[in-house]
Amino acid sequence: MLIYLCLSSHGFGHAARQATVLSALHRLQPTWRLVVSSLVSADFLKLACGDVPVEQRFVGWDVGMIQADALGVDQDRTLSFLMALDRSLPHRLDQESAWLAEQQTPVVVVGDIPPSAAVLAERIGAPLVWMGNFGWDDIYEPLGGLFTKYAAAARAHYQQGELLLRCPFSLAMDWGLKEQELGVTVSGLRELPRPLSHHLEQIQQPLVLVGFGGLGVAIDPALFRLWPNHHFLMPAPVAPQLHAKLEWEANVTLLPQSVRPFDVMPYCDRHLGKPGYSTFCEALSQELGMHVVERDGFAEASVLMDGLRRFGNHRILSRDAFAQGEWGLDQPLIQPIHPMASKHGAEDAAKALALIASSTVQYG
Repeated sequence: MLIYLCLSSHGFGHAARQATVLSALHRLQPTWRLVVSSLVSADFLKLACGDVPVEQRFVGWDVGMIQADALGVDQDRTLSFLMALDRSLPHRLDQESAWLAEQQTPVVVVGDIPPSAAVLAERIGAPLVWMGNFGWDDIYEPLGGLFTKYAAAARAHYQQGELLLRCPFSLAMDWGLKEQELGVTVSGLRELPRPLSHHLEQIQQPLVLVGFGGLGVAIDPALFRLWPNHHFLMPAPVAPQLHAKLEWEANVTLLPQSVRPFDVMPYCDRHLGKPGYSTFCEALSQELGMHVVERDGFAEASVLMDGLRRFGNHRILSRDAFAQGEWGLDQPLIQPIHPMASKHGAEDAAKALALIASSTVQYG
């Protein structure tokens, strides 16, 4: 059995949540081949999946929204990339259909959540399962103009398939499919390198994990000095100049590239970052308070923020407040309306995929 995941190349959140499902599926069916088809960073995929044996096919199936930075989007560039995808996608479909035929094994296609996964599944006669908390139809439709055409095309593709695995914090995804609702999707915690865990255990100040996804955000190092009674943990920034400056901040620890931010959450008191599906799931699983910076121009952000208010201990920051260092880390958290019902979304998704594979794929 080959599970072929058409994974969005938009950001790291899609890969992070699918890594939790692939891990759970590997525990259920350790002999199945797991193939991730995406342009997501191979290094990030390896970090997210850990010891799970995953093959990667470097194929771009969708565009999503081109981000100006971690908190903003570029609509003009997004349209330009969508038009380029229209021209290149037929060749990619031919290439991957041929490769899958060469494998001579039953296939289940999983989409998170490129619309073109439906075309591939139909081309090879494979069952199709969608998994996500939004579709690109939900994102493009409110933008109007040329985006309306792409929203309609995406919705038509999303209406094909055997099942929609609906993640928390979801938009409409009104596709007329059989659905299964999932709880938060998280993987197991991994042990930290001993030097890092020893370092964290020695810190007496409240620990704050800072995270803004794959693109990150340019934080003025001077802002950390406004909070001398707190200690901040964050992934090392890509920009060498900012990296060098942050290394000199006495109350900042940069995490090694081999360490997932999730794995330091048990040591932390609060999280400072943007609205993000995987971050929210991970923080909720660890009951970690979240200070979240508002994000504009992306429809998913509104449902994430609604979910934050319902399920998480939180404070919400404006972009101006964030830029000025007014982070409210000394203020009490706002309590959620009610807790998240289930923290086993990854395991439930893996079981659903295994059931689809056993009931719809013909062996022989």
